[in-house]
Amino acid sequence: MREEEAAVQLQLCVFFIVAEVRDKLCSFSPQYETRNIFSEYQTILFFRGRLSQHCWGVTYTSTQICAVKGSTVEIKYSYTYPSRTQYQITKVQMKLWFTKGFDHQPVDLKSDSDYTGRVEYRSNQKDCTLRITELRESDSAVYKFRFITNQQGGSYTGSPGVTLTVTDAPKLPSVSVSPSAEIVEGSSVTLTCSSDANPEANYTWYKEDGHKRLSEDSQLVFSSIQSSDSGQYYCRAENKLGMKRSGSKLIDVKYAPKLPSVSVSPSAEIVEGSSVTLTCSSDANPAANYTWYKEKDHEHLSENSQLIFSSIQSSDSGQYYCRAENKLGMKRSGSKLIDLCLFNIHILLLLFTHQLSVTLTCSSDANPAANYTWYKEDEDSPKTSGHNFTISNIRPEHSGRYYCVAQNSRGTRNSTLQLTFVTSKFYTL
Repeated sequence: MREEEAAVQLQLCVFFIVAEVRDKLCSFSPQYETRNIFSEYQTILFFRGRLSQHCWGVTYTSTQICAVKGSTVEIKYSYTYPSRTQYQITKVQMKLWFTKGFDHQPVDLKSDSDYTGRVEYRSNQKDCTLRITELRESDSAVYKFRFITNQQGGSYTGSPGVTLTVTDAPKLPSVSVSPSAEIVEGSSVTLTCSSDANPEANYTWYKEDGHKRLSEDSQLVFSSIQSSDSGQYYCRAENKLGMKRSGSKLIDVKYAPKLPSVSVSPSAEIVEGSSVTLTCSSDANPAANYTWYKEKDHEHLSENSQLIFSSIQSSDSGQYYCRAENKLGMKRSGSKLIDLCLFNIHILLLLFTHQLSVTLTCSSDANPAANYTWYKEDEDSPKTSGHNFTISNIRPEHSGRYYCVAQNSRGTRNSTLQLTFVTSKFYTL
């Protein structure tokens, strides 16, 4: 019974040891013999001496590495394998690092054209280093070490590997506008800033005129864009490694004409015969086309921003307005009064023969109304004031040149009349 118990215990022990070794990817070479202890049908394994095991494995000093673009990184590791299997000494025949495979086979970094001249392996099993120089952003990947031995199936890849992240300051940001078609006032417009950066960049939006922060997001959104939003915009992309500013992007908002304004030149009082220019202006994009009208008949006077009177006449007095129009709409200005300063003088001769008297009348269409004064040439003192000048009891000495002076706040005009008396008759020239 003691031998039977011993055999059972040995069987259990062997089962336990084999299970544990398999979990650790280890191997061993047991020595055994067959003995018939209880009957001819039972076989027992007996291990002689001490069980020696050596595991397959790769140990990475760090599984997460972050490095800056252009720098050099060193990945340190070590690896183990059983010294012998099935009495055969284990020899390492190939060591390689890889990030990708081809046809189910790993591609050695040394033969990968992306790493040409930049990869170096330094190894002595217990202290090994993978060295990569002049790091690129494209070098960001998971790196794994693999070694191949002379044993059957004797190759091993260390998982999960080392994750290398190559960081870099933002590249020159690009700005896109949506929609890409013509931007019309009142529509929704989105500006998007993007930059290649690792770690990801933070974005800030500015307008050229004030350089004030508009948004701290990759997008600048106008839900209902206005004409005042037209201008140059730019963004900045920034992370802990640096900052880059984009070029400027022109936002040209199209809109219908605003209410036109009318200006008159000269701005002083307008005198008949002078040159007068009326100018119509309206804020519009695209630029507006203009048309001039007179309130009286609403007839087209000009299809230009300016309405020019080279020698304005009294008949030109009145109310004027303009219309500004583009493909997006039309607006009409208010009316502008053109009030001429008229100053035409007229002298009328009234003859009353039965009283042997003559009356001279002076009038004008002055605006504002004029005051009148009558003079005779070669005399300093005025004859009278007012529209009319009456000469009674006409005699030859009353012959001569008479003139009236019309005066208002805008100026002075005069007109002359020649009276000639001969005996009981007189003539006017």
